[in-house]
Amino acid sequence: MKKDNLIRFVQSLIFLPVMTTSLSLGGVHNTDIAQNVLFQKLNIEFDGKLAINEAAPSKDQIEAGLLKAKTEKAEAIDFYFDEHDMPLEGTGMKMVEAAERNELDWRLLPAIAVRESTGGKNDCIKVDHNAFGWGSCKIGFKSDEAAIDVVARNLGGNNPKTAHHYGDKTTKQILRAYNPPSIVPRYAEQVMSIMDTIGEADNVAPTPPILNT
Repeated sequence: MKKDNLIRFVQSLIFLPVMTTSLSLGGVHNTDIAQNVLFQKLNIEFDGKLAINEAAPSKDQIEAGLLKAKTEKAEAIDFYFDEHDMPLEGTGMKMVEAAERNELDWRLLPAIAVRESTGGKNDCIKVDHNAFGWGSCKIGFKSDEAAIDVVARNLGGNNPKTAHHYGDKTTKQILRAYNPPSIVPRYAEQVMSIMDTIGEADNVAPTPPILNT
């Protein structure tokens, strides 16, 4: 309350006639100094009030921001597949959502698919819909989407049967467990290089824009 009264008092001073004097300091009139101080104080007060009045993002704004970020990732994956004429084009959103559910880097699944089967061009021959080389190409799936779900769940450490291989590991450690260097030298580095060509990693969680209401 005292702060609001002070602001109203200072505002009223702007419109009052200011008496000038003949005294000056270094060629600058006292009235000029007083006015500068006054305006600076007003700016500080108003900036403080504006910051207080800024509204936090609503639930709808947060959801819209997250959906936008997810859509951009899916489009980046599909663009990469489409640009290289790969059959997995169109599965971008499925890969992003599977990565989110299993706390994986959003670029990991498409990059593995590119390294293992050129994005579906060279799927495992003896089984269906296995673009990831999962299970040494001995395991088939009903669809590409089903394969994405299973591989993501395992790599995220959410399958009790394989969690000791992939649980609580970095992306590089996951890849080295997926194809150890003793079997495929520099496999992890190759996949991570593909990941970088698809898009940038998430350094922080996506933050939607803050809008005033």
